[in-house]
Amino acid sequence: MKRASGAMFGLAYGDALGAPTEFLTMKQIHRRFGEHGPARPEGDPALVTDDTQMAIAVGLALLDALANPPFTPDLITPMWRRRFVDWLNSPDNNRAPGNTCLRACRNLAAGRPWVEATVAGSKGCGANMRVAPVGLAPGLSDETRAGASQLQAALTHGHPTGLAASELTAFAVRWLADGMAPSDLPAALRARCHDQRAVYHERWLGTLWQQPGMDAPETFAARGWDECLDVLDRLDEAVARGDRTSDPCAVTGAGWVAEEALATGLLCFLLFPDEPVEAIRRGAASSGDSDSIACLAGAFAGAHLGVDAWPGEWAARIEYAADLARLGEAWD
Repeated sequence: MKRASGAMFGLAYGDALGAPTEFLTMKQIHRRFGEHGPARPEGDPALVTDDTQMAIAVGLALLDALANPPFTPDLITPMWRRRFVDWLNSPDNNRAPGNTCLRACRNLAAGRPWVEATVAGSKGCGANMRVAPVGLAPGLSDETRAGASQLQAALTHGHPTGLAASELTAFAVRWLADGMAPSDLPAALRARCHDQRAVYHERWLGTLWQQPGMDAPETFAARGWDECLDVLDRLDEAVARGDRTSDPCAVTGAGWVAEEALATGLLCFLLFPDEPVEAIRRGAASSGDSDSIACLAGAFAGAHLGVDAWPGEWAARIEYAADLARLGEAWD
């Protein structure tokens, strides 16, 4: 089914579909694109945003690291730092990137230790819009996948909820690629929140927990998992409501912060589990951070259904197709 390719291309398709609607109201979206939002990525190439650019940066560094085992924090951290700084300095970094990513990457470029370079209080969706490759990379233990997904987030977003939401995003992608039924996802994510509530990955995160002035690493970790549990309650409510036409942000949030991006991206996917194009259209036709929401929905849909579920002609037009194909083919 080529699920890794499906997820990588899916996140880019969602990103490209949601880019033109990101700062529009629902009324403006409907007026410009119709009731269901954009129907296809436009342009040749169809341009993506920093969401896809940074997901590719995460993925290419992972490819390099996995080719030089053992996979450890000491191996991957400088690789991610280099890829993030390259992204910062790229002339194509002109897609309205988030302030947190820019600020933290400037600090990384200046050579500051990453625990000082990160923006400690930020839990923006930039922490988890790019984490899908960590979910797709084969052969990682659960502990390693968890630590790596949190570390890639922590390099820019130091808030515990950004870390927890990134881990949940990576595991959702992994579980779907392994064949989990979409309807089982919310309960599995909730169980992981409870299981991991007191777990702090010190080998991966070092002294990050001290940045906000927490009294213990377990207290730091618990804050993130509790906020994710809260938004999963809202996800359950929205899924039970089953409203496939209204603004998906109405219950699970606008997606500017990590846990809401996860929940609203999941909602769009769960409303259309076997209709990937409709899932990303729902994400694009939203009042919030539409490119990130649709990007995540596309990653989930692609991991579930594989690359052949997407319209064939899109692959020839999407920006960065060669990088997306390289990552997908390496892990399918």
